Amino acid sequence: MVKKIISSGSFPFSKAIIHNFKYTMEISGQIGIDPKTGKLPEGIEKQTHQALENMKKILEEAGWSFENIIKVKIYLTNMDDYAAVNEIYKKYFSSDYPTRVALAVKALPLGALIEIECTAGNDLF
Repeated sequence: MVKKIISSGSFPFSKAIIHNFKYTMEISGQIGIDPKTGKLPEGIEKQTHQALENMKKILEEAGWSFENIIKVKIYLTNMDDYAAVNEIYKKYFSSDYPTRVALAVKALPLGALIEIECTAGNDLF
């Protein structure tokens, strides 16, 4: 995997990433639906963990990991949840964080509090 991180600093995202991947994967927005129950757990922390676990499962099906992610988009129904999401987010990514954007939205599917989508890349399929 060839990627160069441009100044992560102390934030859980990089300012830029230069990459030369042969393959990229766009992962659709993941909300915190528990695949076993088909329901959303209560609270931003549980929904954030579950959304990232759902994303992890998709990455693993391709033989990839969070290390392959180069761009993340986070949609929140309440920007007051931003700090709590950051703390959970840091547990899933190494210090070479992907680039990221976080946006406030009016509503998300099924009343979710958070939705996360990403772009990942790799040289090998």
